[in-house]
Amino acid sequence: MKESRNVESFSLDHTKVTAPYVRVAGKKTGPKGDSVTKFDVRFCQPNKAVMSTGGIHTLEHLIAEYLRDELDGVIDLSPMGCRTGFYLTIFGEPTEGEIGVAMRTVLAKVAAWDPSEAIPGVDPVMCGNWEDHNLGDAKKYAAEWVSGVDRKGFSCF
Repeated sequence: MKESRNVESFSLDHTKVTAPYVRVAGKKTGPKGDSVTKFDVRFCQPNKAVMSTGGIHTLEHLIAEYLRDELDGVIDLSPMGCRTGFYLTIFGEPTEGEIGVAMRTVLAKVAAWDPSEAIPGVDPVMCGNWEDHNLGDAKKYAAEWVSGVDRKGFSCF
């Protein structure tokens, strides 16, 4: 029986990729001609490591807020259910390199985040699980991503 592969990620051989990286996970053109690109922004090596829920939640808040300062047309940043990274959806067709440079800029800021500064959106009015955050983990994951892409010489995007 042939397996249905309606979800792009299910066609990706997760045993062959090497995190961290940025890759185009899909492109669509809407009925009015708008182009939308989805990126796989991977932090952890699939099936080897995962991010804590509090850490990924804090990263989501910080990246979602500050990536919009670096890139126009951001639609959404969504954590992957497997907790190894995020999907970034954006209008247009930016390159993996453009996304990677913007992510590196934002994640360097996250890695250096001053714990006395408030994390955007962390209160019961703005967040549906506002008590489940972990800035220490978010800073660690951000620093590891930056270090990993720097070690690879940006070959991951």
